[in-house]
Amino acid sequence: MRNVKVVLISGLSGSGKTTAIKAMEDIGFYCVDNLPIVLFPKFIELCSQSAGEITKAALVVDIRGKEFLEGSRQIIQQLREEGYLIEILFLESSDEILVRRYRETRRQHPLAIERPVLEGIQLEREELGIIRDMADKVIDTSEFNVHELKDSIRKYFSNESRLGKLAITLLSFGYSYGIPHEADLLVDVRFIPNPYFIEELRRLNGEDLRVAEYVLKWDETQEFLRRFQELVEFLIPLYKKEGKTYLTVAIGCTGGRHRSIVVANTVEAHLRKNLKGGDIILRTHHRDIGKG
Repeated sequence: MRNVKVVLISGLSGSGKTTAIKAMEDIGFYCVDNLPIVLFPKFIELCSQSAGEITKAALVVDIRGKEFLEGSRQIIQQLREEGYLIEILFLESSDEILVRRYRETRRQHPLAIERPVLEGIQLEREELGIIRDMADKVIDTSEFNVHELKDSIRKYFSNESRLGKLAITLLSFGYSYGIPHEADLLVDVRFIPNPYFIEELRRLNGEDLRVAEYVLKWDETQEFLRRFQELVEFLIPLYKKEGKTYLTVAIGCTGGRHRSIVVANTVEAHLRKNLKGGDIILRTHHRDIGKG
């Protein structure tokens, strides 16, 4: 592994990239804004030759260098194969929020000089799709203010101990409240009999032993868990080999309070028992446990 850690920040115009790069600078990253992707290898090479003066760097690559975006996948993959630790952070927001931000600031969208702002935003989404697809972490900043976004990024990237590791989040959710944007893998467990229709279980949640026993007693649940856990275990080393540093496994049921919670907890217990080595960070988050 090379001695320079690099965070590549990209995303939609107006989604908070300037705030993000300032937050990275605050926690000691050497930062460069608007670097064409074709210069990325040279930039990392110069950082490596700095005799230890630059050990972590962050740079913004976005639509301003759109003529170079096409080759970005090959460039990043090659650098990872050479042993560089590269993490990609992609920021986005809803069309409605981005249009509102541009109206409030009266700035001009870079792709909306001769077209409506909304059309420029949609075109930018399409052109930056190649980088978003490679992203290790995608943050929807629609609900963030400047201070919240800056604080979130500072806290996340100031944790040096997680660098070089694969952080796995098992995220339970309810389809009634929307599919989580951050999901890398998504599985629907609504085929499992629903405890909601059992009177004595309805007001409980998946953390309760009685609900867990009900969800896990079915043959289809046990067969699903066996196959799904095998799939996740198969994928983890492949994602690590590819250089992925974040993996969000989203598990959904109708309301996110019963079946998805039980399945997420069961998969977590299985992975903790069977994953070896110290290069995995595992956590579980029940997004909708308090709703309904």
